[in-house]
Amino acid sequence: MLHDRILVKLPSGGGERTSRAGIVIPATATVAKRLVWGEVHGVGQHVRSVKQGEQVLFSPDDQYEVEVGGETYLVLRERDLQAVAHETTRGGTGLYL
Repeated sequence: MLHDRILVKLPSGGGERTSRAGIVIPATATVAKRLVWGEVHGVGQHVRSVKQGEQVLFSPDDQYEVEVGGETYLVLRERDLQAVAHETTRGGTGLYL
């Protein structure tokens, strides 16, 4: 990866969601813009706040898709991230913005 770019893999879910009440919401249903979580698989040399393997929150709209080895990834800039999740919390929530 180059500069401030991040390679993110979306979780495999097919886009179909289930509400808390158990209602299945199809992927084709239009809802307000929704942020999604993805796993970082590569970072550029100028990325400061994200490491490979971390979970990040971002908007999947207007991002670049790339296929590597039969897997689909998104390429986005570090500034496009909304949050980063860590497994270790050290007295906090495990999230930082």
